[in-house]
Amino acid sequence: MLSVTPFRRLWIALSLSSLGDWLSLVALSTLANTLGGKSNGAFAVSGVWLTSLLPALLFGPLAGAVADKFDRRLNMIIGDVIRAVLYISIPFNLAVHFANELTWMYVAQFLASCASLFWTPAKDASVPNLVRPERLEQANQLSLLTTYGTAPFAALIFSGLALVVPSGTAQVDTALYINAVTFVVSAITVYMLRELRRRPRGAISTPSVLKSIFDGWRYLGSSQVVRGIVYGMTGAFAAGGAVVGIGPSYIKNTLQGGNAGWGATFASIFFGLALGMFLGLRLLRGLSRRRLFGLTIMVAAIPLAAAALIPDLALTILLTIILGSLAGAAYVTGYTVIGLEVDDATRGRVFAFLQSMVRVILFAVIAIAPSLAGGFNALSRAIAGGTSLHVGVAVYRNVGYNLVLLVAAVFALLLGRLAYKQMDDRKGVPLMADLSSVFRLDRLAARRGGGNHSATSVTKMMSNGSRPGTAEHRRPGLFVALEGGEGAGKSTQARLLAIWLRELGFDVVSTHEPGATKIGMRLRALLLDTAHTGLSPKAEALMYAADRAEHVDAVIRPALDRGAVVVTDRYVDSSLAYQGAGRRLPMAEISELNQWATTGLTPDLTVLLDLPPLTGLGRRRSSADRLEAEPVDFHQRVRSGFLSLAEGSPDRYAVLDAARPEADLSREIQARVRILLPDPVPATTEENTGSFPAVGE
Repeated sequence: MLSVTPFRRLWIALSLSSLGDWLSLVALSTLANTLGGKSNGAFAVSGVWLTSLLPALLFGPLAGAVADKFDRRLNMIIGDVIRAVLYISIPFNLAVHFANELTWMYVAQFLASCASLFWTPAKDASVPNLVRPERLEQANQLSLLTTYGTAPFAALIFSGLALVVPSGTAQVDTALYINAVTFVVSAITVYMLRELRRRPRGAISTPSVLKSIFDGWRYLGSSQVVRGIVYGMTGAFAAGGAVVGIGPSYIKNTLQGGNAGWGATFASIFFGLALGMFLGLRLLRGLSRRRLFGLTIMVAAIPLAAAALIPDLALTILLTIILGSLAGAAYVTGYTVIGLEVDDATRGRVFAFLQSMVRVILFAVIAIAPSLAGGFNALSRAIAGGTSLHVGVAVYRNVGYNLVLLVAAVFALLLGRLAYKQMDDRKGVPLMADLSSVFRLDRLAARRGGGNHSATSVTKMMSNGSRPGTAEHRRPGLFVALEGGEGAGKSTQARLLAIWLRELGFDVVSTHEPGATKIGMRLRALLLDTAHTGLSPKAEALMYAADRAEHVDAVIRPALDRGAVVVTDRYVDSSLAYQGAGRRLPMAEISELNQWATTGLTPDLTVLLDLPPLTGLGRRRSSADRLEAEPVDFHQRVRSGFLSLAEGSPDRYAVLDAARPEADLSREIQARVRILLPDPVPATTEENTGSFPAVGE
């Protein structure tokens, strides 16, 4: 991901900004404890967290509207500069005393948190515009890991300052100066990010900020996917808040782990998050992201309930790693779904809403969980005369803590299930069958030495049958294929191209896949019928190859042998994009299968009509067939597959923007085809007439 220059710059800015946010919390908590004194130090530290949370409660929707309405790059630069100035003002105030030290610290932290609140959705909404759709998941993994992974580095920096700075106040001052430098460098880095300068064009007027907020909230209510993510995030962070809220007391008092035990448990949360963000999605990469999101939250209830029922410190740490892994996988999946399926015009508001919601839920549950545990303990004391409970060999010393964890597990299970039902994009396909097919494909790929080969290598394999100079390349006819996603206009352009070629005097065969032959028509009915939603991906690939084999033998090759121009709506590259990239089947296997089915017949020119999936699917007037009914992330993978194939074979491909007017596309396709056309008047005719050769266009 870091080889992509625009994303690398944004990632550097995110790293510095996140480090600054964490370092400020560590430094200001220490300063607040000092300024509050022995009697009020704890309350003063709580004030730091409160001023960090309050902006999310007050300005979350506004931050999203600003990210969508105004220049995101400028938004981030201003946010970084404001935070740098505010954090410098705190040690400056400690030196000159222009305001009460504790009061100004709270004011500065509140304003800096406001700046962070506006900075983050602008960053999140910008990521999908800087990376290709198939890389968005990796970009989100790296972004989220950086956001949380800088926390321990901030703690290490602050601890390291104690070795070189003589006093505690000087340590805080130095940390805040370092903090300001990180934000200044972040602002400079974002300034260099020219790719974010322009805002979407075409609108004569833009709605007001208040209307943008209203439209954003209305979108949240109307989008089933976003509602599902909200349900799932609520369950996940409520469960996480319960763990953090009662964790110190539960580990120290019930499990007798002390500070070291709680430190290990807390570290295991971050370790699990990192593990889930990277490994979780790779283990289940063939599963629909929508299903994966709800599934991981439901499964997270199991280790949480186990930690409540089995009071053992070592096992609790292990279960916390598993819990964190599932949370990390869900977090990245949710972000990726939003990046792929939410329009750029509203994406900032959606991210801002989720971030505000997550903070409010997390901190509210952290505050409520200890009181709830105390209430359960009081109830246990009233009923059983004490807070300890013996069940077999298990001893629950403060049963209230265990009950809170159980309640959190049930809450995560119910909301995860609700999210799953809201977002399920493969209704009618049993989940266990879906999971079984994913693991079967992974095992097959492993046995074959890596499975999915790159699109470039596959393109080379597909091109080997028609290299210039081979007999296949010197065939008398011309073979043109039109490819693209749903609604791109392939059929229309294929028809217009065939009409134009006939007007020039060529023998033209206009055909399509699947269904150009009698056998193919039967296969097409099976392949596109929505009643066959659960069809095995491998069976699907084999059926398309069978249709193609009959198509080549009965239609395409005889036409080429007699010198005709063949124009086909879809060919082999559709299988590589749909079954390879879309279904995540090994590309090399699909390539080999289709080479055998077509005996290596490759088009002289492939015209790729490229269009964003949401735009293409929105063009469809009739009811969706089985492939059209697939989720948007499937069609995103298909589009990425086509583009990767085109990159691997630029000489054979002509990639055109399908959003352009129909007539403009037709003229450009004609221009690309014209340079490949043979003379429409056969050479023998010229010899017989003895006249000058025909002059073509």
